[in-house]
Amino acid sequence: MTLDELIQAVAGQVVTQRPQRPIEIRGGCGADLMSDVLAAIQPHAVLLTGLCNPQVVRTATMADVAAIVFVRGKQPTSNMIALADEQTIPLITTPYGMFEACGRLYQAGLPSFETRLMNDEVA
Repeated sequence: MTLDELIQAVAGQVVTQRPQRPIEIRGGCGADLMSDVLAAIQPHAVLLTGLCNPQVVRTATMADVAAIVFVRGKQPTSNMIALADEQTIPLITTPYGMFEACGRLYQAGLPSFETRLMNDEVA
């Protein structure tokens, strides 16, 4: 999925500078605990979160996240935007909640990029 397709699927607005290179989003992950992001996300994913602080951008950098979507219309601070621009990670806001934003991306064909943390069988 391209960045533009992602933005369209979640009715998003980009608040950072547009990257000069094309960004391919290969999967998605929704989380508010950054420890879960580090433990479960795969590279080139979009991170959907309701957490809006600089630690989100720092975690995304370490996890090789392709873009961050802030749900429920949350707006990143100017410090977060500057940090994301420095790391070339697009920040996007969507009016949708976490459940609906994730569902819209999944319905548009984006697979989950969350790895299973437990070996239990799924019912």
